[in-house]
Amino acid sequence: MPLIFISGGVRSGKSHFAEQQAVLHYQNKDLINKRLIYIASGVAMDVEMEKRIVRHKADRLKQAIAWHTIEAPYQIQDAFNTLDEGDIVLWDCVTTWLTNAFYEGFDSGTPCVEKPGCLESKIWFMKSAVLTLLDKKVTLFVVSNELFDEPPYGNQEVELYRQLLGNLHQWFVSISHDAYEINYGIVKKWK
Repeated sequence: MPLIFISGGVRSGKSHFAEQQAVLHYQNKDLINKRLIYIASGVAMDVEMEKRIVRHKADRLKQAIAWHTIEAPYQIQDAFNTLDEGDIVLWDCVTTWLTNAFYEGFDSGTPCVEKPGCLESKIWFMKSAVLTLLDKKVTLFVVSNELFDEPPYGNQEVELYRQLLGNLHQWFVSISHDAYEINYGIVKKWK
């Protein structure tokens, strides 16, 4: 089934667009056991992120259709493994998941980014889980942030993050059915 990739700047309207598209897919599917699922990767580590999470939840509650929410800030493949044929799924978002992957283990002394092979392993498991979903009758909407309009950063860790995210975006677009970019609420379909 299709993967639809949606990217854009912060506060560009990409999550709202993704939710609208997922609901439309949900309403148009003739599958018996379908569910509308929101996989959330955000962790409220500061006031701004806490407000964003609250706003996203409130936006979904305002809709006429009930969303089933799965919190998956770290092991995204575990959330993907719970999906069934016919599910319409919105994963929001790749950038927060990758940030979580970078710093998982920080509280115990060594974040993943400092462990050899840790990030590569997490990305491999995520990609494998996504490819498995494509073999099922699951429609997957993937949301991510664009961070590539800025010049390269002097900080190695930030630049590594941008490079990995850029590679992930290219991979998602290569396997997607549709790819959109949202800027200032304007939708541009690239694929």
